[in-house]
Amino acid sequence: MFEDQKIKKSVIITLALLSLFLLAETVGEVKSYRYIGSYPSSPSSINVSGKGEVVGIPDIATFSFSVTEESLVVSEAQTESARKVNAILDYLKQNGVAEKDIKTSGYNIYPRYEYPAISSAYYPVPPSGKQTLAAYVVTQSVAVKIRDLGSAGKLLGGIGELGATDISGLSFDFDKRDELIKEARDKAIKEAREEAAKLAKALGVQLVRITSYSEGGYYPMYGKTMMAEAYGRGGDMAVAPEIPVGEDKITSNVTIMYEVK
Repeated sequence: MFEDQKIKKSVIITLALLSLFLLAETVGEVKSYRYIGSYPSSPSSINVSGKGEVVGIPDIATFSFSVTEESLVVSEAQTESARKVNAILDYLKQNGVAEKDIKTSGYNIYPRYEYPAISSAYYPVPPSGKQTLAAYVVTQSVAVKIRDLGSAGKLLGGIGELGATDISGLSFDFDKRDELIKEARDKAIKEAREEAAKLAKALGVQLVRITSYSEGGYYPMYGKTMMAEAYGRGGDMAVAPEIPVGEDKITSNVTIMYEVK
């Protein structure tokens, strides 16, 4: 009888332990339900911004010009166009423009057609009849970079007199633009890091790592449009114009997010 009581007691203890184990498992599963479909909490973070500026005077200028010729014979238009372009290129080189700073940006040949002329004293008459070939048009465009900005006005006037049909897109820039942008960016990052250190100290937290970085800025390149007629080709301006360059500012703005603890 004593043995029966001992066995009975062991069974009761085993069942009790098993019940406690099953209860613990059930509670754990119930607790886990609240995380289903939710995201773990994001680490604490701070955002800081920095701004860097570099002021400089542009040291190069760029512009483009075109020479356009027409003829019923393509080769004649090409020959005349090439003659004028070559004369302009020689003029540029003689006045200090390096060959590496001159490049052809476009060369086009296309036919130009016309309709028979019809006039009316009472109302406009739309074109009609069979169109005829008026000429073949040959246009060569050239892009030029000037490193001596003091000669820009003289060069623009000179190529107009030599037959450039239009001169446009005069713009000023920095020859080492990438270096200036990097300098402005470095200043912006330094300012942002210093601001992050001050903010972390004021909040009583520690910077752990950078979690995101973004950058923007103002990298100016400004220009003017100039036509050949203003430089002697059909115009009255005999004196080469002064072309003020002024100074410009490159600005970099950065935003950095830090994880903190």
